[in-house]
Amino acid sequence: MKVYTCFPEGKAKALTMSYDDGKLQDERLVEIFNKYGIKGTFNLNYGLMEQDPRRIVRERIRELYQGHEVATHTMTHPTIARCPLVEVAREVLEDRIGLEGLTGGLVRGHAYPNGSYSEEIRQLFRQLGIAYGRVVEARADYELPADPLEWHPTCHHNDPELMKKAEFFAEFQKKQYLKLMYVWGHSYEFDDRDNWNVIEEFCRYMGGRTDIWYATNIEIIDYMDAAGNLKFSGNNEMVYNPGAGSVWLKVNDEKIVEVKGGTAVSLND
Repeated sequence: MKVYTCFPEGKAKALTMSYDDGKLQDERLVEIFNKYGIKGTFNLNYGLMEQDPRRIVRERIRELYQGHEVATHTMTHPTIARCPLVEVAREVLEDRIGLEGLTGGLVRGHAYPNGSYSEEIRQLFRQLGIAYGRVVEARADYELPADPLEWHPTCHHNDPELMKKAEFFAEFQKKQYLKLMYVWGHSYEFDDRDNWNVIEEFCRYMGGRTDIWYATNIEIIDYMDAAGNLKFSGNNEMVYNPGAGSVWLKVNDEKIVEVKGGTAVSLND
């Protein structure tokens, strides 16, 4: 019996977006995402919100980013690989606590400010409950992260081959693989370059596809963790899901099986 892990509803492709700094242009970007059914993760600096009039104010955070993810980006955006670890811990924890107060939910993701990190910082973040950390170096391999605390995006939205990469991803049909497209950037760059058409075209092209799972960063991490926690019988014919949420499997290239949280399922049925 051949069993493959799938994304929700049996899909084999996922798209996620990641945008840093929480500048005012996020208002327009979120509107575009919502228009085309795209989900984004927004990495915010709690300590800079009231100091910089170019940033989204604290009172707007919960409503603006509803349906998306808010993640940490440190309190004040330092180049953290140059900082003492105690300062890094304070920057991340205070940012996390502040953002959780604004959103009313858990904040467990991170994007490294200035792309700065180290092995010691990755280990520290694990201890502080950070589930993943996005770096800035792109890898157009469309793979899930080998280490979620060193998560490489597929490309920046300013990549001159953005639409070429999007077309490759959209047309990819080999369902024996799980593929992920991950685009990142800063929303203010669209004003700086006067090229809002870039993200509008990308979202219009990528949105509304029945074979793509549109997810935030943390949704992808949590889902793959749940998939990894499935318990299979020795003959691979029964599976138990000890978690709360559903995980989908493909069996013998024929049928999609939803394994609901807390249930055991026979894959022969």
